[in-house]
Amino acid sequence: MQAPERRSVIVADELALLRDGIAALCELSGYYCAAGSATDGEQAWQLIESLKPDLALVDLQISRLHCLEIAKRLAGGEPGLQPVTRCVVLAMRTDRKTVLEVLRAGAQGYLLKTSTSAQLLDCLDQVLEGGIYVSPAVDLQSLFSPDRRAAAEDPLGRLSAREYQVFTLLVEGVRAKEIAARLQLSPKTVDTYRANLMKKLDIHDIPGLVKFAIQRRLIPA
Repeated sequence: MQAPERRSVIVADELALLRDGIAALCELSGYYCAAGSATDGEQAWQLIESLKPDLALVDLQISRLHCLEIAKRLAGGEPGLQPVTRCVVLAMRTDRKTVLEVLRAGAQGYLLKTSTSAQLLDCLDQVLEGGIYVSPAVDLQSLFSPDRRAAAEDPLGRLSAREYQVFTLLVEGVRAKEIAARLQLSPKTVDTYRANLMKKLDIHDIPGLVKFAIQRRLIPA
């Protein structure tokens, strides 16, 4: 009996051990093959364009080209990308806002880096079958059926998708010029988003944003 054709996967993450670990698990499964790896978003996109893999696993905090920009391009059906490459975002965050923005951008999977090998393969299987996968550690009930009052009172809920992207990069210490490059925006537009999000959060400097992010457990203390 002929073995089923293995599906191709690329992994984009700055950590070599994580890239190699995921690639090894894919190969050992017998169902997936590691087609390539990248250390930044631009490299990842070049691989997607050239290899047209079935799946792209991209780190949420990948440099140069933001992972959500990659997800949006794939969801929008960029020319030449047939069959469609499905996108899974690798992350450490479990907060509602981040997960929702990833799914809204068009990613089909949200996989925590603390996941088991079985959960990784389950994610790949579900996404390839046309489903949406979110790691079990994420509270799906609060994600899709939140308390309306709590959601309305959440300051982060007031931010637009772009404002939230700029916010997350600012608190990670990324400079405005690099933020503009990752999000494919002009530096002036980034400045506008920064001013708007600070006004909405009623926080008026970067240290204040960092303190807020630590309190919300979006970044480590």
